[in-house]
Amino acid sequence: MFNEMRSKTKCIPNPIPVGGEFPDWSFDGSSTGQAEGNFSDCILRPVFSCPDPIRGGQDVLVLCEVLDAHGKPHPSNTRFPLTEQLTPEILAEEPLYGFEQEYTMLGADGRPYGWPEGGYPAPQGPFYCGVGPESAYGRALAEAHMDACIKCGLTISGINAEVMPGQWEFQIGPAGPLEMPDHVMVARWLLHRIGEDMGIICTFHPKPMGGDWNGAGAHTNFSTKSMRVEGGMKAIEAAIDKLSKTHMEHITQYGSGNDARLTGLHETCDMNTFKFGVADRGSSIRIPLPVQLAGQGYLEDRRPAANVDPYVVARLLLKSTFS
Repeated sequence: MFNEMRSKTKCIPNPIPVGGEFPDWSFDGSSTGQAEGNFSDCILRPVFSCPDPIRGGQDVLVLCEVLDAHGKPHPSNTRFPLTEQLTPEILAEEPLYGFEQEYTMLGADGRPYGWPEGGYPAPQGPFYCGVGPESAYGRALAEAHMDACIKCGLTISGINAEVMPGQWEFQIGPAGPLEMPDHVMVARWLLHRIGEDMGIICTFHPKPMGGDWNGAGAHTNFSTKSMRVEGGMKAIEAAIDKLSKTHMEHITQYGSGNDARLTGLHETCDMNTFKFGVADRGSSIRIPLPVQLAGQGYLEDRRPAANVDPYVVARLLLKSTFS
């Protein structure tokens, strides 16, 4: 049930504006499983900042990457390998991402938020994009989270109630290869932080409820400049062909517990199978119908689990499609 986010607060005598030069800080890596107790300091290096929508005023949220005690990227730092992937060739293609973050709200008892005590809601069907207390569970948190993301300038592009009651989604993007995962991580933190005030736990587990209930994914939309111009379908098809050849490399890094979600049921493709299709939500890679009709646009990778590392998704899509 515990999430992977951690934070602490630093008070300084003179405010530093968003985008300013924030100093490195440190933390006890032995308390997070990132260092041994006899040499436990890890370094926090700021990489992104935005206004703090919770405290307001001159307060700032600062996203950091982790370095080891020698100043080298920590093994847990997945942002650094992504920066190494950003060659001039790749940057010239102006890759863009749209990240669909599904999540499930839980009550204190660990059951999905709004579910009847000792029982189950109605079967799936009326809840996706639903409205009204009988269909939408937890809207107050989803709306408050969206407002916070807007106030701090994240590239949030929408929210919606999902197929399983108590499950929601927010979307980040279109955004570049570093901007997308940086914004996703801040948005995830805000979700947990606001949920803390409301007494609602949010989980990114890919299959929080067994049985005939949808899992939670992080469908990732991806495009390059070549895909977005007239005739771009050829570039999309070429990228899909390359992705088919690295399928298992992606699957092994697309989130923990994803095997419970990618079963071939509930709008997924079996994790051991690779297939693509137009408007097919049972595929590994979906080509949206408007893209097929226009002959240009983007592809949707439907394989990532909700708990996937967004830096890993961004890197692997570049690695495979530019191979």
